[in-house]
Amino acid sequence: MVVPNTLLTRHGFAEVKGGVPITQKMRYGPSMDGEFQLGETLRGRRIVVAMSGGVDSSVVAALAKATGAETIGVTLQLYDHGAAVKRAGSCCAGQDIRDARAVADRLGIAHYVFDYESRFRDDVIADFADEYARGRTPIPCVRCNQGVKFTDLFGIARELGADCLATGHYVRRVMANGGAQLHRAIDPARDQSYFLFATTQAQLDYLRFPLGGMPKATVRAIAAQNGLTVAMKPDSQDICFVPDGDYAGIVKRLRPETAEAGEIVDMDGRVLGRHRGIAHFTVGQRRGLEIGGSPYPLYVVRLEPDARRVVAGPRAALAVAGARIEDLNWIGGDHAGPLLAKVRSMAKPVPAWLDGDHVRFELPEYGVSPGQAAVFYGGERVLGGGWIAETQAAVQAA
Repeated sequence: MVVPNTLLTRHGFAEVKGGVPITQKMRYGPSMDGEFQLGETLRGRRIVVAMSGGVDSSVVAALAKATGAETIGVTLQLYDHGAAVKRAGSCCAGQDIRDARAVADRLGIAHYVFDYESRFRDDVIADFADEYARGRTPIPCVRCNQGVKFTDLFGIARELGADCLATGHYVRRVMANGGAQLHRAIDPARDQSYFLFATTQAQLDYLRFPLGGMPKATVRAIAAQNGLTVAMKPDSQDICFVPDGDYAGIVKRLRPETAEAGEIVDMDGRVLGRHRGIAHFTVGQRRGLEIGGSPYPLYVVRLEPDARRVVAGPRAALAVAGARIEDLNWIGGDHAGPLLAKVRSMAKPVPAWLDGDHVRFELPEYGVSPGQAAVFYGGERVLGGGWIAETQAAVQAA
């Protein structure tokens, strides 16, 4: 099966020679393949596109321009750590800003850059270090979406008089039952709904996600056909402000106490060894413990930052029956009964029940850590989610 050329030509793009192969499961509907859900004609409309300098947001800008709407690209400068300025695959830093500007010039649209580096440092990077210092596993991408991107960027788009704010996220905005709903992307390998659970209904009413019904191959094909220099640019890193992948280095620099050495103990408190700082560990981690002589592999089961202690145990000790959720954001209407829960970005949603601020899993989940998010689904629809505050260990068979 190939992507119909009408998918591209309807947006004013040249035919893709030979077609782009996709799986049989891919589907393209009128609200999934680049439509901005602003009516039959977009002439006289204004669309603001959040442009990070990557291929995804660049194609959204191209799709918006092709509708006939006035299109404005907006880039937030969020950080500029020296090594990241020229590093491919980063986000919202030096080279990325130049790439976004080059795409805007190619498309003939206005492009504005706003400096939010101090806000990003205080609200996202500092929170990232604080969570590690508390022995939790942070998700800075969600914090960024909650704050800088879906709060400050909203304000900018509205000040510019935009009818909507469009982003390159791989999720779908589906109109059903008289309102906008957030759904998973058609391509499960690209779905980013886990990182957008904190989106409010008011934000969803204003947001547009034109790529949620496309595979990545189609997005890159559109970019190439339009001569966008970012067509083959690598995807951005999960944690954009860590240019060398050394998460612990940033945490230790901002929270020096996380570099203090301490004990590694087993589930009964017996000392197994020493560690060089809790900044190097998260729940579920196996590598880095450097403890020999155990009859079974050891994992990080719990962190006790006040005592500078790492608790290690067998994989079975990671089994979690449920968790308490805080700051729950619900956009699922009156959904009741069983649902699906996803507790890590790379995990598959699993059957669960939500009772107030507690989620209970049908089967034990592994590697669930305070600080991560629990996101709830009803089929393809995102119902909401919240932050995991504490977990309840699964009862082990005698």
